[in-house]
Amino acid sequence: MLNIPFGRPARTTCDGRSRRQMLRLGSTGLFGGLTLPGLLAAENASPAARPAKAKSCIFIFLEGGPPQQDMWDPKPEAPLEIRGPFAPIATKTPGVIFSEHCRNCATITDKFTVVRSHSHTDNGHSTGYYYVMTGHRPTFPDGEHPIPTNTVFPSLGSYVGRELGSNGKVPAYINMPHPMSAGGPGFLGAEYAPFVIEADPSQPDFEVKDLGRVEGLTEHRASLRQRLLAGLERERPRLGRAASMSTYYAKAYDLINSPAARKAFNIQAEPAPIRARYGMTQIGQCALLGRRLVEAGCRFVGIDAPGWDVHFNCFPSLKTDLIPPADLAFYALVTDLEERGLLDSTLVVMMGEMGRTPRVNAQAGRDHWSMAQCILFAGGGTKPGQIIGATDAQAAAPTSDPVSIADLLRTIHTLMGIDSSKEYPDPLGRPVPLVNGGKLIPGLIA
Repeated sequence: MLNIPFGRPARTTCDGRSRRQMLRLGSTGLFGGLTLPGLLAAENASPAARPAKAKSCIFIFLEGGPPQQDMWDPKPEAPLEIRGPFAPIATKTPGVIFSEHCRNCATITDKFTVVRSHSHTDNGHSTGYYYVMTGHRPTFPDGEHPIPTNTVFPSLGSYVGRELGSNGKVPAYINMPHPMSAGGPGFLGAEYAPFVIEADPSQPDFEVKDLGRVEGLTEHRASLRQRLLAGLERERPRLGRAASMSTYYAKAYDLINSPAARKAFNIQAEPAPIRARYGMTQIGQCALLGRRLVEAGCRFVGIDAPGWDVHFNCFPSLKTDLIPPADLAFYALVTDLEERGLLDSTLVVMMGEMGRTPRVNAQAGRDHWSMAQCILFAGGGTKPGQIIGATDAQAAAPTSDPVSIADLLRTIHTLMGIDSSKEYPDPLGRPVPLVNGGKLIPGLIA
């Protein structure tokens, strides 16, 4: 069994959900029997439905719910208990303002678009996360299943991995720095589960342990084992699924021994100024590693950034620990991708499962509010320099161009050249479309 330990203290949301886990490869685990050979089956995915600019997607999920009015949709004319203590600042786009702690993104508003009118009706953390990642309303109460395993409906990343396959030596679908809640493969099967890097790339001792040599196992001994396995298979050839899995075991062995894969995961090889540009934070270095992975051929990088469940005394943590690192990470990722000629082919999305209440509560925090939130889009065939949609004077509800979860998912699939109306049979044989309903977000696709 291969274990990838999580190297940081647990972070929890108000429902008690902990992010500290252990992903076990080769056993029945979080995503329904994920195996390293199995997930490599995604390389046999069908081709995209149509050509598209976006070859990869980096999806940054601000878990817990980022406050829209304290970041990208400030309401400076509202009373203090609505607008909060942060001052508005001008951006590069005339007439558009952000919060003062989004100062980096404010300088590049010509390179991305903010959708201010995303809205849905699920106010739970685990249920909202499930809804965003699958497009299906959960059948369980919030908090009942702390980490939904998607036993039925596949997640966005699993669909992308299934439809596009890997474009290089790394898996098609990768999560970091731990599994994305509701990021599993559902009825697609374990081979379309994410490869999870459960470690913090901002730490000095960061490594992807799955790619390391087993202690005491020399290259000579590993070669002997492979020869022994090949001999056994000659004597008793594998048939059916066993034959397929044999191929995936071989691919897993190739991944472990791949210099290209090791190079992609080796974030320490990045020059110090580039690492500093992203910020030596968990979200910053995950964004940088995400760039390295799409360069190596990964199709969908899911970055789970926890800590945004700000019910109590929220403004000090927003000011120092949450908004500036996220702002810098997004800014650095977009500008770095553009400088490398990768922004047109890489879709970058940043959002959470919900927004926060318009009114500051009695504990100087903001509570759950799914009726209004912001989504940032950059690259991948999107039209930059826009604000799409608007909210009322309290950032409480959309007043124009409301965007649903189905709209979001249909747009992402379309940008990546995937036919979102395509259907797969569920375990009972019923046809399930990749996206149920929805429309393209008006004006977003270039």
